[in-house]
Amino acid sequence: MYGEPVKATIKGITMTKTMKAAILTRFGGPESFELSDVPKPGPQAGQVLVRVHATSVNPLDYQVRRGDYRDLVPLPAITGHDVSGVVEAVGTGVTTFSVGDEVWYTPQIFDGPGSYAEYHVANENIIGRKPGALSHLEAASLSLVGGTAWEALVSRAALRVGESILIHGGAGGVGHVAIQVAKAIGAKVFTTVREENFEFARSVGADVVIDYRKEDYVDAIMRETEGLGVDVVFDTLGGDTLSRSPKVLAQLGRVISIVDIAQPQNLIEAWGKNASYHFVFTRQNQGKLDELSALVERGQLRPHVGAVYSLADLPLAHALLEKPNNGLRGKIAIAIGPSAEAKCNHDL
Repeated sequence: MYGEPVKATIKGITMTKTMKAAILTRFGGPESFELSDVPKPGPQAGQVLVRVHATSVNPLDYQVRRGDYRDLVPLPAITGHDVSGVVEAVGTGVTTFSVGDEVWYTPQIFDGPGSYAEYHVANENIIGRKPGALSHLEAASLSLVGGTAWEALVSRAALRVGESILIHGGAGGVGHVAIQVAKAIGAKVFTTVREENFEFARSVGADVVIDYRKEDYVDAIMRETEGLGVDVVFDTLGGDTLSRSPKVLAQLGRVISIVDIAQPQNLIEAWGKNASYHFVFTRQNQGKLDELSALVERGQLRPHVGAVYSLADLPLAHALLEKPNNGLRGKIAIAIGPSAEAKCNHDL
């Protein structure tokens, strides 16, 4: 289904044998990937070579694929933004990891090959030890979205115990993780989901669930808070969320968005609430992974894997995530390697 192997050198890879990788050969739809044999990377000084057991699919991945960031992604390219796997080799100067260690991380975004491949090389300082309580499929479903949620709620919003937060899209990949992080902090969580996802949202910790199709979330929040509003709004959806958020904010409230805004929005109502806005494009670091691992080990955080595909079926996974109202809960994981691929299913 992928045609002939791509005969090109992928920027940033040192040739030492070959590996299977899903190569983005052109910008466009899910069919733009070709499964090919490409040079296997080797670690240089300060780097770790990881045998990838699992990765996952994020909105960022299909945005890259369709060309939203074409100036930052030279083709052909290996894309993908989550890794969970096992250390196969280390470069000179590496002291934190050894061959055989289980690790997880988000590759440097827009800076070298991504995770849709059997092997990946990364700098030691962005890699974390995989939480023992998580499978590779689960860990790969948490690294990017978990880091994003942590940076949004902890680093930027400074959410505190006893505060309240509205998380849009609580059944989604970032949303269901953000609910758990917020509850671990000690906040009261409101979230917008479809009615069929009420039970799921409550199972990951949501206190109040709102069906955005049947009720205006502004009315619901103001009713539930007796007109006080919430301290934080976390926007994972876009649209008019930024301009409407002041309507549900308490004084000195904060709005955190991880969505690119294509059209100008009027934020004049934010002035009356003394609101602050933060825009997050997550940054990679080991510290966030360690904090997330601590939550996992304490039983306060676990990603939900809604479907599992093989690397060969990556186009199907992209098509599903990009489909509106796809019924997906949590994340789509990609199993890599014979043992991992045995766990593939397409169940939601």
